[in-house]
Amino acid sequence: MKYILVTGGVISGVGKGIIASSIGTILKSCGLRVTAIKIDPYINIDAGTFSPYEHGEVFVLNDGGEVDLDLGNYERFLDINLYKDNNITTGKIYQQVINRERRGDYLGKTVQVVPHITDAIQEWVLNQAKVPVDSDQKEPQICVIELGGTIGDIEGMPFIEAFRQFQFKAKRENFCNIHVSLVPQPSATGEQKTKPTQNSVRALRGLGLSPDLIVCRSAKPIEMAVKQKISMFCHVEPEQVIFVHDVSSTYRVPILLQEQGIIKYFKQRLSIPIDDQPSTLLFKWKRMADRYERLLKTCSIALVGKYTKLSDCYTSVFKALEHSALAINHKLNLMYIDSADLEPSMKAEDPVKYHKAWEELCKAEGILVPGGFGLRGTEGKIQAITWARERKIPFLGICLGMQLAVVEFARNILKMTDANSTEFDPNTNNPVVIDMPEHHPGDMGGTMRLGRRKTVFKTSDSVIKKLYDNYEFVEERHRHRYEVNPELVHQFEEKGLKFVGQDNEGQRMEIIELEGHPYFVGVQFHPEFCSRPMKPSPPYLGFMLAASGKFNSYVQNGCKLSPRNSYSEHSDESSSDS
Repeated sequence: MKYILVTGGVISGVGKGIIASSIGTILKSCGLRVTAIKIDPYINIDAGTFSPYEHGEVFVLNDGGEVDLDLGNYERFLDINLYKDNNITTGKIYQQVINRERRGDYLGKTVQVVPHITDAIQEWVLNQAKVPVDSDQKEPQICVIELGGTIGDIEGMPFIEAFRQFQFKAKRENFCNIHVSLVPQPSATGEQKTKPTQNSVRALRGLGLSPDLIVCRSAKPIEMAVKQKISMFCHVEPEQVIFVHDVSSTYRVPILLQEQGIIKYFKQRLSIPIDDQPSTLLFKWKRMADRYERLLKTCSIALVGKYTKLSDCYTSVFKALEHSALAINHKLNLMYIDSADLEPSMKAEDPVKYHKAWEELCKAEGILVPGGFGLRGTEGKIQAITWARERKIPFLGICLGMQLAVVEFARNILKMTDANSTEFDPNTNNPVVIDMPEHHPGDMGGTMRLGRRKTVFKTSDSVIKKLYDNYEFVEERHRHRYEVNPELVHQFEEKGLKFVGQDNEGQRMEIIELEGHPYFVGVQFHPEFCSRPMKPSPPYLGFMLAASGKFNSYVQNGCKLSPRNSYSEHSDESSSDS
């Protein structure tokens, strides 16, 4: 097993996740089996109770793990399925050590950070690195480990010490450290500054780790003189300094790394028996990145949510839309609209904000309402759903978005004017969305319906079933506490809102479709978590096809994309219509 540790310096959010994912993609393109581990030094057990404004979206895995969004990057780039134990937190490590102490495993010794916490970290990494994550279920050969935060953070010290010891246990030819650092360029001088990187590398060395590669992040391409300066003052060869400047698409990052000889370096440094050139996988990535930059037509989508001030809150939704747009040769124009701005109360409070939000919604070729929790902004989401339904604008509701679509239909079509979810009004006379039996309101962590669950199609005449290649059932990832009231289903179906997908028992409503609408779909699960750059999620693909006016021709073509949409070596990568 080869281990690659990715650390960061100067600032957080410098791009370690994309760098780690890109390195994994390059090594996988060389025919190696790659897994990934993300270390978050916070004391929370997992990311499930975070506000999205804290760390971005909560990514959900097949096994129900609520983890950091970087694991979503790993899964999308590497096309693998990770587990909750691929996300290590300080809380998990301390919980494990304390449980052992309570059982008497330490035989009365004083439990300390060194050696007990550091040993637990190393043991966790060694065990999890061996867990198969590919479909062939073979043991990985490379483990990419990303350490969250920046060098010098007090929370990360036990992990740095653990890896200082680990590098000797694993032996030099099996352990490599990549340090990602920022090279700022102040506008006053326009000069790229190397001092922050020098200080960061010095701090890393002072803690016992020496970087084998220094990846320099910058807004613009870095000059050769800067590379030589970093090489000289950070005590590495010039070829060990890699540049990654801001690019139009993250798909370009693996190509940038490969062009700077990173495959040849890994081959020598880690004694890996691979060719100097990658396989067709990276070639497909290059074709995809080139194609992305040549797209001419644009499709405008309105994302109506409550966490719109930070795009990371909807990372997987954005990526799933982007994958689908790329598959149909369109560039995505995603407009984030705060749902609270669409509500009548905002018209009185701030008319300018209200009219601006509605102006954006009116320009949208498709409307998406994502998942979420809490009352704020729900009435604005219902307003957007009404707009999409009445004007036959393509609509996709995810989780809460589906539930609110049911509420909207009940109010405006079934004339249940006070219809609501018990999440927002526990005393409503028409509870069309209700608590799940297993929901425990007093306990926040991990009490939802989480992870991969089966959805069975109840009819063959279904738009979504066709998008899923007419499978009898699908398995997608869930994260919810509330569900549609099954006692009212027949009333909705009589008026044209069909529940085409349900669970095995037929008690949980999973997919809705509206008759007579070009594309009005809601799903209780989160299909965005399983979307991949070269395998877009079916509900999102259908949504983008409908928004771009291509859905009917797609269905007539047997739900197959044109050969132009292939990422193969022989595809015609033009920016014209498919």
